[in-house]
Amino acid sequence: MSELQTIKQRFGIIGQSALLDRALSTAVRVAPTDLTVLLSGESGVGKEVFSRVIHSLSARKHNKFIAINCGAIPEGTINSELFGHEKGSFTGAANERKGYFEAYDGGTIFLDEIGEMPLDTQSYLLRVLENGEFIRVGSSTVLKTDVRIVAATNVNLEERIKKGKFREDLFYRLNTVPIKVPALRERPEDIFLLFRKFVVDFSEKYRIQPIQLDEKARRILENYAWPGNIRELKNVAEQVSVLAEERLLDAESLLRVAPMILQRHLPMIADKNGSEGGGMQEREILYKLLFDMKGDLNDLKTLVFELIRSNDLNVPDTQHLRVLQSPTTYAPAEPAAMHIAPEAPLGRAIVPVREESYDMSAPAVMLEHSRHHDDDYESMEVLEENLSLIENEKELIRKALRKHAGRRKDAAQDLGISERTLYRKIKEYDMQ
Repeated sequence: MSELQTIKQRFGIIGQSALLDRALSTAVRVAPTDLTVLLSGESGVGKEVFSRVIHSLSARKHNKFIAINCGAIPEGTINSELFGHEKGSFTGAANERKGYFEAYDGGTIFLDEIGEMPLDTQSYLLRVLENGEFIRVGSSTVLKTDVRIVAATNVNLEERIKKGKFREDLFYRLNTVPIKVPALRERPEDIFLLFRKFVVDFSEKYRIQPIQLDEKARRILENYAWPGNIRELKNVAEQVSVLAEERLLDAESLLRVAPMILQRHLPMIADKNGSEGGGMQEREILYKLLFDMKGDLNDLKTLVFELIRSNDLNVPDTQHLRVLQSPTTYAPAEPAAMHIAPEAPLGRAIVPVREESYDMSAPAVMLEHSRHHDDDYESMEVLEENLSLIENEKELIRKALRKHAGRRKDAAQDLGISERTLYRKIKEYDMQ
């Protein structure tokens, strides 16, 4: 058995992903040293497990280890928690107190969510990293400590540096050995392995038969983005284990218990000020509009190729129409004679129209801003597509209002935005 497999079994790490193995291999190699490690990755990916691996494989493994969530300690008390305080140094300090850096001397301190640490505390931490010195709150005596720091963050520290919320010198001191822990969506081959491990654990805990998934349910599980990563997957496994009536679940049964796994998470785009909230309602409208436009385009592709096939129209060189091909509906026709008018301008649709006396040797007719009727077929009007986002956004709002008979609350819900945003858009576009 390989060293990585042994470590995975020892620490309960499930997965076969190359990204996971690469991150774990780096942690194993750096563990015997005293180098500072910075773990980065989304919330719920298991960064604390990596910190325990590093401590357990180091020379400090027989000394103490503590995990501290910097974001969970109030700003007014974090200095006292980390570095200690003297009696009477502030209101409520009835006795002197040792901080973590003093109490865990010789061990390892895992600082989670390091990006939430206040700026003044960052300067104290930098001094500890540089020369192992710190001062208790309310004291003037310099104390020494020998601890190893493993830090973790789920935010981009370089972006926080640009905003003045994180010290650049501390970042480079922490970032001696960076390790990126992959998100669950980056290792889809591990999703079902983790799910199976969790349901077996819960079956033993609740003394029930473990849940099993059919092939379709498994695909749904593996195609979900898992924004909460392993923590979210574990919660879903527990919900399904307890709430599902059957032990073998198909897709419908799985979605009945955990409907959220069909949701799609669109990318967040930060505005000029770096926030992600202010303009997202408008972007959501545009995303919805683009998806609708994609659907309309696919319908148009299907229509064109159905017309060609159902009217026995043959194409000598399919490369002219390959860009319009719909992979699920196109079936190549037998080659014959279909002519493309050489004088047709770019961007215009070339669609042959069959009449009762249609001559297959005649060139195709370009339809442009006109309608012709006969007993069998109606030609199509080809219009230039309006690519203005504002105009398309207006049209989408008008459609939603017509659909819901002017009820703005229902229209806003259908558009996926707040009613307040819809009122503002109506006023902005003068659509009263």
